[in-house]
Amino acid sequence: MHQDSDIFQTDKIVDGDTFWVLNQTGQKLKVRLIGIDAPETRNAFKKRKHPFGLASKEYLDDMLTQNPYIKLTFDVDSLDQYGRTLAYAYLSDGTMINEQLIRNGYAVLMTVPPNIMFEEIFYDAQQTARANKVGLWK
Repeated sequence: MHQDSDIFQTDKIVDGDTFWVLNQTGQKLKVRLIGIDAPETRNAFKKRKHPFGLASKEYLDDMLTQNPYIKLTFDVDSLDQYGRTLAYAYLSDGTMINEQLIRNGYAVLMTVPPNIMFEEIFYDAQQTARANKVGLWK
């Protein structure tokens, strides 16, 4: 385990915006990335499986396989209605995973107040993805 309490080891990818991490004591936490919505890989709750869901999940999986230790930061609310930890995630080089998923077309902007710290950055990233016709915007 990592000594820094902000650094977590990725464990398992659920889909393009949700994954499991291990904290410093080895406890598992389910993380939901703030400010984004990735296509679903399966029918869940009121959402339906999307054809691009697997591509989104694989993109996140590749990113986290290459960088298994990530930094998590938080906004106003730390948990969602399902008990998942809400976070912004960063690779060791400082790249924000949430933003990269939007910028490369693997997720779309979805802000839920009061967690809106990076709403403008995510909006700009989505505009870039749309203009470049990448991922979901092809």
